Amino acid sequence: MKNQTKTAALTRAAMTAALYVVLTLVANMLGLANGAVQIRLSEALTVAPIFFAESIGGLTAGCLIANLITLCAPLDVIFGTIATLLGALGTRALRKSRPLAVMCPIVSNTVIVPFVLKFAYGLGDAWWYMAFTVCIGEIISCALIGTLVIKIFDKHKTRL
Repeated sequence: MKNQTKTAALTRAAMTAALYVVLTLVANMLGLANGAVQIRLSEALTVAPIFFAESIGGLTAGCLIANLITLCAPLDVIFGTIATLLGALGTRALRKSRPLAVMCPIVSNTVIVPFVLKFAYGLGDAWWYMAFTVCIGEIISCALIGTLVIKIFDKHKTRL
């Protein structure tokens, strides 16, 4: 039974990573995944650590792979992945308070990504503007779409 549990956890982590990559590629095809204004559909999955600790690794790996596939700048690959990791860790730590848990990836990306946009892509000195636009995108992805993901997980948690 213990091996079955490990296999299920590994499968959930791998599925989280794969879904993150696919959703980022969809957002990228729609022109939403990168830049000062970004709505990464994949960020809706950052609520998964509320339910499964192993999704932290899946989100981190998925973000890393997605950033490499979409040809992000090296600083973006590194620090964008760190932002996702920190958001996922915070989500897991605050999982008992879902509204606070959902805020973790919003905050981590709002703080880190504007610096990435400035230093990796030379998008200027308007940190507050970039923080605002990233925050809005994260609210749409994590809070709005993420809340739908939470409802789906709640409804099907016995099968997950």
